[in-house]
Amino acid sequence: MTACIVGWAHSRFGRHSDETVESLIVGVVGEALENAGCEASEIDEIILGHFNAGFSAQDFTASLVLQASDDFRFKPTTRVENACATGSAAVQQGVRAIQTGARKVLVVGVEQMTTTPGPEIGKNLLKASYLPEDGDTPAGFAGVFGNIAQAYFQKYGDQSDALANIAAKNHKNGVNNPYAQMQKDLGFEFCRAESEKNPFVAGPLKRTDCSLVSDGAAAIVLADTQTALSMDKAIAFRATAHAQDFLPMSKRDILAFEGCSVAWQRALKDAGLVIDDLSFVETHDCFTIAELIEYEAMGLAKPGEGANIANEGQTKMGGRLPVNPSGGLKAKGHPIGATGVSMHVLTAMQLSGTAGGIQVPGAELGGIFNMGGAAVANYVSIMQRIK
Repeated sequence: MTACIVGWAHSRFGRHSDETVESLIVGVVGEALENAGCEASEIDEIILGHFNAGFSAQDFTASLVLQASDDFRFKPTTRVENACATGSAAVQQGVRAIQTGARKVLVVGVEQMTTTPGPEIGKNLLKASYLPEDGDTPAGFAGVFGNIAQAYFQKYGDQSDALANIAAKNHKNGVNNPYAQMQKDLGFEFCRAESEKNPFVAGPLKRTDCSLVSDGAAAIVLADTQTALSMDKAIAFRATAHAQDFLPMSKRDILAFEGCSVAWQRALKDAGLVIDDLSFVETHDCFTIAELIEYEAMGLAKPGEGANIANEGQTKMGGRLPVNPSGGLKAKGHPIGATGVSMHVLTAMQLSGTAGGIQVPGAELGGIFNMGGAAVANYVSIMQRIK
């Protein structure tokens, strides 16, 4: 039984000091139900994606979804977590609930990060790495990816132009995304040059190479195909895949993102597609080096040749395969638990032709890659509109 997205909601990502995890959840839940034309009483199961890791004092958050409606009381509700892929972990658990008999499932992703002091943010994020090896990495998780970037540069040459092109592309796309935290076209030259406003953060990564600390939430309503076809819209999961890799980077080739590659291969095979059949991709650009390596892992380029994809503009709007038309994590922001759900919301909007200024013309097939840790938790969804 195929699951379909039949409704969605998305808060603006950014600094929301006047909100709480609870209020962010409640806000998107009401909007998602309204968008689906669905009552709370019709929901069979609820899945919440919330990473936390110290960002929120309230660490038992599954039942906060019930604050959106008394009609949710006594419904099966579960919180899931898988580092930065928490949102997609929640989505895929929701899909499995549909496949095992649920008719309608509510999936919510949320995170509030900006109310946490800066040093604690870094410490919390570093928990998504293997602490015995990486726990003392300078600059925290940015340092982990700075080391990956440095190793990539050493093997394949200086890729600073490619990273700047990726950053500039995503910031340009984010200008037209009303949900994006940063809506400013920074341009290639600013992203390429070290400056007071764009200093080096870790290894060859500058500030413009790093995603933003954010607050935000997103929600989707899932339904089985038969139910979805009786509703206003239906964005079907043509395939999903999840490949979990070793946590220690010492046990794998970190420059290959093998888990990402395996997840893409599985999903494309199940969907009966190749990468160039897709109309666009929303991918996990926590750092620009991640998007660069993901080009290779998804099959757009051979190992070490991802820079050609970036420098030739193949992933720009109107290019061979637009990547991150939303602006990605780089411009949109990265509230950990919300990110994967956000990707699914924005993909559903693209495929329903309601993405506004970030719309990819004629979008028919959308791909999503959401990653937890340094290519540890790897989730792919391939989606298509059927109504």
